[in-house]
Amino acid sequence: MTADKTKVIAMNKETAIQKTVAAHIENFGKNPESIAWAPGRIEVLGNHTDYNAGTVLSAAIDLGHCFCISRSARPGIRLFAADAGQRAGFDLADTGKVPNIGSGNYVKGVFYFIQEHLGQKIDGLDCTSFGAVPLGAGLSSSAALEVSAAYAVLKILGVTLDKKETARLCQKAEHQFAGTKCGLLDQFSSIFGIGHGLIHSDFRTLDVTSVTLPDDIEFLVINPHVKHSLTDSPYNERRERCEQAAAQLAKLLPHPVAALRDVSPEEFAANRSRIDAGAARRAAHVIGEIDRVERGVKLVRNGNIKAFGRLLFESHQSSIENFENSCPELDIVVDAARKAGAPGARISGGGFGGCAIVMVQRDQAQVVSEKIDATCRAKGISPEFIAVTPSAGAVMV
Repeated sequence: MTADKTKVIAMNKETAIQKTVAAHIENFGKNPESIAWAPGRIEVLGNHTDYNAGTVLSAAIDLGHCFCISRSARPGIRLFAADAGQRAGFDLADTGKVPNIGSGNYVKGVFYFIQEHLGQKIDGLDCTSFGAVPLGAGLSSSAALEVSAAYAVLKILGVTLDKKETARLCQKAEHQFAGTKCGLLDQFSSIFGIGHGLIHSDFRTLDVTSVTLPDDIEFLVINPHVKHSLTDSPYNERRERCEQAAAQLAKLLPHPVAALRDVSPEEFAANRSRIDAGAARRAAHVIGEIDRVERGVKLVRNGNIKAFGRLLFESHQSSIENFENSCPELDIVVDAARKAGAPGARISGGGFGGCAIVMVQRDQAQVVSEKIDATCRAKGISPEFIAVTPSAGAVMV
């Protein structure tokens, strides 16, 4: 990648932690007692499958969120979002919105539900957050914030929670305080990430296994600067359509159907014309994605990265045709990646903006990046290339 054409965003974990601690000391005049780090994520395969009880291949990345806490004699909770330069105060007596700082709602939600779950009052805290995940890029900055806040406050409380229970409480916070009916993918990815590997999550059984990647495989995250906000997008409507399709298919199939996970590609093909056409298009994407994830796991474990990459391109095409959660800018990026010789590329995350991911071999990353950059700029897009490495999950510092 040429530095004069394409900006590469990178703030490593150590630098982000240092900035957070320094901001906490400057703002509150004391050292933090609890410091947590949680990564963002890329969704590699399995789009919108998590809330359909399906499976997903994802990876935690080396960009994330740091959260610091100190105890205070003053009642209430004070939050300084150091990356945005915003301050707010709140208590957990109600579920009202946090004034002046949007990210505060995620933090308040996490604290609120941890307090409710433990029956242990949370009060008298000074908190500082710092995000090194580009906001609105579809890299799950919100889950990184939620998980880092959860880890940090649990340390202050002296409590250890099961990782899956922590993920569920963070998800609940996003549902009720941010208004996004997300699945568990983002929180699971942030918590269960592994170095240089993919996370294979089953959102029916909640089993998590790892899938090791070849050493020469990397991912580029390409941000075409399309505003990405799941709260304002048709995300919730897509989920409702999936539920509608599952309910209608349940009446047609000779076995229980609690979610689209329970419908095989063959059963769907035989019954697609018998359900609502709009719901069927959304279901086609999800059922196809679940099938691609399971085929993809086998391909990666067998070392067939070329065929795995083709599944990524297939996934993106389904996002265009069936789920309609892509956008022209992302389509241009993915098409440019294909023409540049990348093994695979697709939208990553909820969609309706955000980023595309491109799988590359390390020795080809520079050439592929430059070709994608040239194609995008010729079509009026000035992309940012964010180099990410599959990384370990959330930790206390």
